[in-house]
Amino acid sequence: MEINRMESYTGILNILKPPGMTSHDVIAFVRRTLQLKKAGHTGTLDPGVAGVLPVCLGRATKIIEYLPDTIKGYRAEVTFGRTTDTQDGFGRTEAVHDASQLTREQAVHAICRLKGEHLQVPPMVSAVKYQGKKLYEIARKGLEIERKARPISIFEINPIGFSGFGSPNPRVLFDIVCSRGTYVRTICHDIGQELGFGGHMSFLIRTQSGNFK
Repeated sequence: MEINRMESYTGILNILKPPGMTSHDVIAFVRRTLQLKKAGHTGTLDPGVAGVLPVCLGRATKIIEYLPDTIKGYRAEVTFGRTTDTQDGFGRTEAVHDASQLTREQAVHAICRLKGEHLQVPPMVSAVKYQGKKLYEIARKGLEIERKARPISIFEINPIGFSGFGSPNPRVLFDIVCSRGTYVRTICHDIGQELGFGGHMSFLIRTQSGNFK
């Protein structure tokens, strides 16, 4: 009787996915815990990233394709003075610079001016497909291919925390609301390149997916 009651669950769980789990791992956990046959997420979140992952249960899985998923929100940190091949803190170091001369005002200006429409080249560690293969699969073979820039929108971007200014590796924590398909790691990389000190994404959590926060 308990199993039958659980099978009747219909709705949406707004899950905070921990780092280290794939989106598929979350679905498997939900199905096992609630003893449900039907459960599905509304949009993949990278295994290493924590954040909002809406999961539809039971009959609600039929509405996944109709849920708005065009807006994403993140809290991220950019660390200046080091660039990596993955544009985050886990990649191989490509260049190191002393960013102790960077001021908070310069960093704020570079970050805030990104609000609006842009063209962005997706990173090699992304799931964007090239000739049927995902870019990160190609990158694992040590290859890099030319990628086409894609339009993105940054609706809001606001610095909220500063640390390490005056040292070789200052950091800025910021909130960003952007269009689906925007790579925050690339934003961090590009900010560092523009300022001339290099930079990488040192922290990321997804705070919003569509209407779910």
